Amino acid sequence: MNGTMITKTTSVNRRRLRNLLNKSDNRICADCGAPDPKWASSNIGVFICLKCCGVHRSLGTHISKVLSVTLDEWSNEQIDAMSEFGGNSAANAIYEAHIPEGFSKPGPDAGIEERKRFIRSKYELQEFMKSSLRISTGKSSPSFKSIFSSKFMDSFRIKPTDDEDGMVEFIGLLKVTVVKGTNLAIRDMMTSDPYVVLTLGQQTIQTAVIPSNLNPVWDEDLMLSVPNNYGPLKLEVYDHDMFSADDIMGEAQIDIQPLISAAMAYGDPEMFGNMQIGKWLKSDDNALIEDSIINIIDGKVQQDVQLKLQNVECGELHLEVEWLPLDQ
Repeated sequence: MNGTMITKTTSVNRRRLRNLLNKSDNRICADCGAPDPKWASSNIGVFICLKCCGVHRSLGTHISKVLSVTLDEWSNEQIDAMSEFGGNSAANAIYEAHIPEGFSKPGPDAGIEERKRFIRSKYELQEFMKSSLRISTGKSSPSFKSIFSSKFMDSFRIKPTDDEDGMVEFIGLLKVTVVKGTNLAIRDMMTSDPYVVLTLGQQTIQTAVIPSNLNPVWDEDLMLSVPNNYGPLKLEVYDHDMFSADDIMGEAQIDIQPLISAAMAYGDPEMFGNMQIGKWLKSDDNALIEDSIINIIDGKVQQDVQLKLQNVECGELHLEVEWLPLDQ
């Protein structure tokens, strides 16, 4: 009977882990952006790739407790903690809150020394965290869970300032719904396996892969933090390949300034009825198919965006963007 219970619990845990790993922000390594991470730091709450996993192990278990998603046994408590931490995006909002301007995260092909410098600075030295959130990594250090649940959320609601020169401050969040693609380019024999990658500042996040479909429907929500000195939201579509590098299927950029300016000008959108408050105009300098209207709808500031993919023979993408101020 005990053996049956252990097997059942393990099966449930595996399913919970898979569900966590399938969340959009957990599909790439928290530290270098490599796809399909299969390792995790159970006390920090991030999913990481094999190369970054080696660096995490070298830091010691008092800083990062590394487990394999597929090979190691996970307790209910460990998976509960991973769920409560909120995934890679939530963790990076803490550990990468103050990455200096001009400082680049390592990419998937980065060398071991570059990874070591970044990961040690990020987790052991906590150089990119707000000073009020830095914690001791000694034996008596407080739990990361307590940092996420109280100090982090309180500090994230503080109005950003420019007191710390060269540091990144967040002013809000973007909820991007990748709705669908139309007439995407063929990159395999007769079709493609497309997915969408969004990049804003140092953050990169991607949708699920939809196999064998040139007109995919994702309807997938992705969340990005907006830095004080934000630039355009960059978008790339790729064809997923099992045995070679993924092929590009087009790209575009979204100017988020009209959305943010309109939202800030009107303040609390719940005070207004449904109405148009702004517009991003189609021009020869952008990828818009038609003017992109910014509306208040049911107390939310939303923008509908139709894009013609650039640097590719064909393909369109439909997205919906919503602005979320920090106090939400």
